[in-house]
Order: sequence, then C-alpha cells, then structure tokens
Amino acid sequence: MGARNAAALLAVLALAACGRSLETKPLSPQAQRAVANARVDPAAAAAMLSSYRASRGLGPVKLDAALTAMAQRQADAMAASGELSHDVAGSFGSRVLASGLDVQSAAENIGAGYFTTQEAFKGWRDSPEHNANLLMPQATRFGIAIAKNGGSRFGVFWAMEVAAKADGL
Repeated sequence: MGARNAAALLAVLALAACGRSLETKPLSPQAQRAVANARVDPAAAAAMLSSYRASRGLGPVKLDAALTAMAQRQADAMAASGELSHDVAGSFGSRVLASGLDVQSAAENIGAGYFTTQEAFKGWRDSPEHNANLLMPQATRFGIAIAKNGGSRFGVFWAMEVAAKADGL
C-alpha cells in the first residue's frame, strides 16, 4: 500500500447509527408487515441527501455502484447476524480496502428498525455523529442499501456509505 493510500485509509471515518428500538421481543404483526413493505429507493435517497446538503451550502452526491454494493454487503451481514454493527462484515477500513475504493475520505452510517428511507435519514440527521457523515464537505458520491430479517429485533437493517471523489475521476 502506498503512502497515498495509507493516508486515505487514515482519513476513513466510521460512525455508528442507532436503531429505533433495542427491544429483544419478537416484532409485532404490524411491524412484520412494515418489514415486508420496507424498500429503499436509491434515486429518492440521492435527491433527499443532496437536497439536505444543499440546504447547508454543500454540493450534491451521486449514487455510486461500488458504494451501493459495499452498503448492500454490510446490510446483508447485519441482517444475517441480527446485529447492528460496523464490524459484522469486517472493519470499515478493511471493507473500504477490499472494495478497491481509492478514496480520500469515506464514512458509513448504519441503522436498524427504520421502515422508510425518511425514517432512516431522520435518525441519522438527529445524531450529531451521523449527521456529520451526511454533511461531509468533500463527499460527492454515496451508496445505500437495506436488508431484512423479520426474525430479528430490528427487522430492517440500513447501511449508507459516503465518499469523496476518487482520485483520477
């Protein structure tokens, strides 16, 4: 790994997002229906995030296939384990390197127990650490994904990756 990539890795940020509920009892029938109906619309998420950033004087972000794939792997791993954790699929830094991303800086928000994109974004905006990721000044791209496990205490697991423009792009 070159010095530039090592510096990029040191710039990687990972902050956990909190789920709405820490209940350990099974989901109610109403919550089970909400899990079944939960969807993420990446284009709507891009518009939502870009609009929020614009309201704070920041540039827009574009949906990125590599970051979306990374988010999906993280969401899937959390759903499979039933755990809300940045490390369930490996550390964030190791996942950035394994994805082959050449980024100046990157961040990850995770969450669970949210049934809509709007709920997930509200949870992230309401948390200072996660809000900082949404408002990372140098961010130009992002990926977002969900995975479901109706047998878990959360039902729906969210992952969002944001990153600065890759070198050479």
